[in-house]
Amino acid sequence: MKVVLMQAYVIYRRVSTKEQGRSGLGLEAQDRDIALFLESFNTEPYRVLATFTDVLSGASTERPNLIAALDMCRQAGATLLVSKLDRLSRKVSAIASLMEDKRVTFRVAQMPHADNFQLHIYAALAEQERQFISARTKAALAEAKARGKQLGGLRDKTMRRNAAIKENAIARANKVAGIVLPLREAGKPLREIADHLNRAGVQSARGGRWQASQVKRVLDRLEAG
Repeated sequence: MKVVLMQAYVIYRRVSTKEQGRSGLGLEAQDRDIALFLESFNTEPYRVLATFTDVLSGASTERPNLIAALDMCRQAGATLLVSKLDRLSRKVSAIASLMEDKRVTFRVAQMPHADNFQLHIYAALAEQERQFISARTKAALAEAKARGKQLGGLRDKTMRRNAAIKENAIARANKVAGIVLPLREAGKPLREIADHLNRAGVQSARGGRWQASQVKRVLDRLEAG
């Protein structure tokens, strides 16, 4: 009788009290991403051993259920599955530490084809982007305020809205950076990168299919950083 080996997964979800109702960050959204990965991108029989969830409030950094999930992975030889890389941590040092643990493997639902090297690059880019956005937004608001005094120009509210639009565009670009950048560095044309995103089930900013022109805009935003 042939024995069928099954891939074992331990699912980990994380949300803060502020994030629970925010689009793309709530528990339901994480569940949808994980279900899509298991149904469409997992290539072998699997079983889910357990699901662990941390709900954080304020500045709390304690994640007891992440520790428990990692312990189960080590004991059972299972793979830790998360919806987004930042559900593990927003710090590249923490991601790198997990990658160095030979007893732990993990997959990211929103980046189903990314290997550890690509995930490490994505974590580093995301951390830099968050730091830069904060500084850039402050500088943009200061410039708008000074321009308003001299020329009666943009109101602070309008400037804040423009800064938010730009911030969201860069955040979306960083979301697919782990897929787009390695393919571009490998010399893939824009149309082929767009096809890759479409096959991976990644939606464009407006929820449609990717075109070469949209990939170019993403690359331009990442380069402008």
